[in-house]
Amino acid sequence: QVQLEESGGGLVQAGGSLRLSCAASGRTFSTYTMAWFRQAPGKEREFVAASSRSGDKTYYADSVKGRFTISRDNAKNAVPLLMNSLEPEDTAVYYCAAAFLTPRSVTKSEEYRYWGQGTQVTVSS
Repeated sequence: QVQLEESGGGLVQAGGSLRLSCAASGRTFSTYTMAWFRQAPGKEREFVAASSRSGDKTYYADSVKGRFTISRDNAKNAVPLLMNSLEPEDTAVYYCAAAFLTPRSVTKSEEYRYWGQGTQVTVSS
């Protein structure tokens, strides 16, 4: 079992940057595939980015590719998400999620059993 806590959200102008952090509890962090999802008001939760257990593979939604970077530090149980060139369309609550071992699909929210409480990101135009 793993508990997740996000931080780093806030208000930023379009074109700016934010760095989200996800802190995980537990001693088996490296056995989890980690991901970030987001949910905007009135919309379904959508995949943003994911990292394999070792961090050697990363996955991105087309909408954030080239602007967002996911990484992980298994020694610190952390999964940061660096977001550059932010756009108003990036406004959402961002969630950190964990799936034990390797899910069948890293982009499907139903594959992730553990979730954080979310952190709000607001991008003004």
